[in-house]
Amino acid sequence: MAELPDVTDQSFRERVLQSDLPVLVDFWGDHCAACRQISPVLRDLAGEYDGRVRIFKMHAAENPASSARFGVRAMPTVLVFAGGEVVAQLVGARPRQAFVEAIERAIR
Repeated sequence: MAELPDVTDQSFRERVLQSDLPVLVDFWGDHCAACRQISPVLRDLAGEYDGRVRIFKMHAAENPASSARFGVRAMPTVLVFAGGEVVAQLVGARPRQAFVEAIERAIR
């Protein structure tokens, strides 16, 4: 299964805020067990929602501007954007259904 593409502070505006599709961004960290736990779920969802939602990973420590801008204080933090605005925020390991519901709200 392919890894999710990365987004960085430099590419955030173009890839996330200016996206014509809703975007889910997974803010993660190297030593985060919960990040590793949700990663396969997000990869599966990227396949299921291909063409309707974009899903990216963002290493929080390596991209401090975006992490600070959106108040990321714990990992994982998953933000869902639609029209350049945060429409959902999920912090910590969550069940698959929580991510599905956040995506579904964004694509309506």
